[in-house]
Amino acid sequence: MDVLVLIGRIVFALLFLLSAFNHLTRSGPLAAYAAGKGLPSPRLAVLGSGVLLLVGSLSLLLGVWPDLGALLLVVFLVPTALVMHNFWTVPDPGARANDMLHFQKDMALAGAALAMAGLFAVAGDDVGLTWTEPLFG
Repeated sequence: MDVLVLIGRIVFALLFLLSAFNHLTRSGPLAAYAAGKGLPSPRLAVLGSGVLLLVGSLSLLLGVWPDLGALLLVVFLVPTALVMHNFWTVPDPGARANDMLHFQKDMALAGAALAMAGLFAVAGDDVGLTWTEPLFG
């Protein structure tokens, strides 16, 4: 089972690692989108969220306090869903459907990250294939 958890961690973390790279290297277009959503200091928010994604995904990927890494991803996902994909405020039906899809995706990923955090916090070293023990638990 250790290998299954490791493969799941890698697949899950790679999504966020690629997103972190995008936030840190293409902050201009992402900041313009964030500004359009009314976010204050959009460039700083994009860069800050990029660092949050980077730290969370590397923690989970490498197995260094993976429970903390998963929780950091939740800290990114839930506000992103609520602020950046607030479909309930979008009048255009096509744009609303797109934002709803991204909102649901972010919330589902947050649920998966919470489940991973719980797994590592409860199972600890029994999960295996991590560099450190969980920070919580």
